[in-house]
Amino acid sequence: MTLDTVKHAAETPEVKLPWAELGLKEDEYARVREILGRRPTGAELAMYSVMWSEHCSYKSSKVHLRQFGEKAPDNDAMLVGIGENAGVVDVGNGYAVTFKVESHNHPSYVEPYQGAATGVGGIVRDIIAMGARPVAVVDPLRMGDAHHPDTKRVLPGVVAGIGGYGNCLGLPNIGGELVFDACYQGNPLVNAGAIGVMRHEDIHLAKASGPGNKVILYGARTGGDGIGGASILASETFDDTKPSKRPAVQVGDPFQEKLLIECTLEAFAEKLVVGIQDLGAAGLSCATSELASNGSGGMRVELDDVPLRDSTLTPEEILMSESQERMCAVVEPEKVERFLAICEKWDVIATVVGEVTDGDRLEIFWHGEKIVDLDPRTVAHDGPVYERPYARPKWQDALQADDANKLARPKTSDELREQVLAVVASPNQASKAWVTDQYDRFVQGNTVLAQPEDSGMVRIDEETGLGVALANDGNGRYSKLDPYAGAQLALSEAYRNVAATGARPLAVSDCLNFGSPEDPDVMWQFAETTRGLADACQILGTPVTGGNVSLYNQTGEAAIHPTPVVSVLGVIDDVARRTPIAFAEEGQLLYLLGDTREEFGGSAWSQVVHDHLGGLPPKVDLERERLLAEILISASRDGMIDAAHDLSDGGLAQAVAESCLRGGKGARLIVPDGLDAFTLLFSESAGRAVVAVPRSEELRFTDMCGARGLPVTRIGVVDGDAVDVQGEFTLSLAEIREAHEGTLPGLFA
Repeated sequence: MTLDTVKHAAETPEVKLPWAELGLKEDEYARVREILGRRPTGAELAMYSVMWSEHCSYKSSKVHLRQFGEKAPDNDAMLVGIGENAGVVDVGNGYAVTFKVESHNHPSYVEPYQGAATGVGGIVRDIIAMGARPVAVVDPLRMGDAHHPDTKRVLPGVVAGIGGYGNCLGLPNIGGELVFDACYQGNPLVNAGAIGVMRHEDIHLAKASGPGNKVILYGARTGGDGIGGASILASETFDDTKPSKRPAVQVGDPFQEKLLIECTLEAFAEKLVVGIQDLGAAGLSCATSELASNGSGGMRVELDDVPLRDSTLTPEEILMSESQERMCAVVEPEKVERFLAICEKWDVIATVVGEVTDGDRLEIFWHGEKIVDLDPRTVAHDGPVYERPYARPKWQDALQADDANKLARPKTSDELREQVLAVVASPNQASKAWVTDQYDRFVQGNTVLAQPEDSGMVRIDEETGLGVALANDGNGRYSKLDPYAGAQLALSEAYRNVAATGARPLAVSDCLNFGSPEDPDVMWQFAETTRGLADACQILGTPVTGGNVSLYNQTGEAAIHPTPVVSVLGVIDDVARRTPIAFAEEGQLLYLLGDTREEFGGSAWSQVVHDHLGGLPPKVDLERERLLAEILISASRDGMIDAAHDLSDGGLAQAVAESCLRGGKGARLIVPDGLDAFTLLFSESAGRAVVAVPRSEELRFTDMCGARGLPVTRIGVVDGDAVDVQGEFTLSLAEIREAHEGTLPGLFA
């Protein structure tokens, strides 16, 4: 007679299980026993350990994340919100766009190439799972000190992994960030985002409905890579004394993923799929429990039928494996044959591994034994909820009192010139072409803007020119000084970047990167960040559609700066009306929009010239951001501006240098009354942009700004082959280009 493992577990409560080694706390393990009314089987323990991890359950963050729903602004564009694989918004003409940004931080430190590559693969599968064709990817990155030997190990591998995977998929990489700071030395941040497009009627959700419907696992075979990644690697700080905390990183195969994309989209087109879920973090444990708990019944799974590439895997390892390029579909019995035929056509392995039942249990069998019998909701949705203690750090007041506005400023024009050149050449402000040249930014032929533009932009409808823009921003230095304001500044910058290209900001995805939630200082930073972001989204009318939280980005006592990365999606009716950053026509008039104040806390100037972090970040004025965006969008649509560039890191000096280099034209700048040259060039006041206006449009443009109450100041003209700050200094474009473009190749090539 076959042994029932579940029954045996009930009869042997004294058996010790390795719950601590799998990342569970003692009280969490006790809760599992309480839920089951017995000790778990080994397979059940494996499932609870990965699904109750920080990465999957958001147990330390969900009490704060609820604000994104509670404070969500009314937005008719929202079609699918928080809780699914990715958010979906209506962009008009019957099109829906899905987008999301996630983290693959710790795996990318352990094994940079595969960690970054599989981060791209995972976010792309989230997009596919919503029913969409992926059309672009982005990559916000944070690395340690640019001169540190380990950064030379991590960054080239990460860039190669992102480029290798994305290029093989044939997806353009249209934007991202690269920031260097010593706080990320042991915990680099590798965030990955993706955009997908579909018709409204093609939206799919992760649910297993309809008793008798078959559960089909398709894609790559299941191997031993990434076992325990979600529960251990993504949920603990690095500790060199515990190699068990560093399990194998997933191994990606972009060619397999490309076949998976086409296979899935063909199955969608033929209406063969009832519900679908990709296999990412927590693998089969996640896919089966989430599909079952989101559906109308239970599920029975035969684990023996899972195609393996390692026959020695135990059932626990099969359930925990995070092998890439796998998906799970729920298909009606009469459509299974056709679904399998499509998989065979695309050379994708597909196997029926189970079926939806009319009960309410998830039952998994192995060699005829029942090894799992539980309510799937307890695994997928009823994990622990922690209200971690938090308090404003004792050092916060002293940090803010160390005012960057009091730092020594340049005493001569020559010194000011040198500092402009130093900032433009610094690793954070230098050209990122060494990175982006390794990516295919224009594959598929629909990319109309890509880095170094303010936001990436792709056309989604050839006939009308309808397009979408995406910008990713975040400044950990601002957030360290004031996490509430820092989150709002991250949103403001991304919002402004989208508007600067002519697109209307629509919705938000976020990736919230922090240290250990067990540290009250870190949890205060997290609580303030989520409060700030939720409040700002409410005012700007941009709902959070989903995202990711990455915690335990900490080595010993040293946590990273609180780093919320905010992605803003925008829509533009006709990409032909887009606004680039390039100053490309001699005689264009340069106008500064917004108010410039003495605000240097967390600035690029304070970092590059003084290696200083202190004071307060720039003030936030969300209504001003909204007004500025309206002006930029209207001016772009009506042909009143030829170029626009937001002002953020590095201030006006950085923006003008980039726009001049992009267009190959110089600029003559004048210092307006009421400002000194230093403040004009280096202030990082928010809510500002510089625009190039054709002379024929000057009156119409300035009248529009005046009528709407937006400060507008003429600061110069596009002219010559140098940046000439009149009365101060001249820098030739050749000298700026050498400084700006030579830094990263000199460090990493």
